[in-house]
Amino acid sequence: MFILMSIHHPHPDHRDSLIASMHRYGAAIAGREGLVSIHTLADEDSDRLVGLAIFESRADYERLAPVARADVADDPFAEWEEGPIDGLRLSPA
Repeated sequence: MFILMSIHHPHPDHRDSLIASMHRYGAAIAGREGLVSIHTLADEDSDRLVGLAIFESRADYERLAPVARADVADDPFAEWEEGPIDGLRLSPA
């Protein structure tokens, strides 16, 4: 198992655009072999949005992530986000 977790801090005016982008990212790889599940989540106690993608293996992540990133490559994240995306690449300890 390999998990990609991306924590976003959207500008309030661009929250909906960022959510739409996160949904496009997920739709680009939904149903593909090697992806267990993918989610766009909102923290109930803050403005943060979390992208959570669970892959069967790191190799599956490395194969599928470029496909998903291609669908959002032209999105203006620097304009939409208040700061850098906090990305975590997680594997069982």
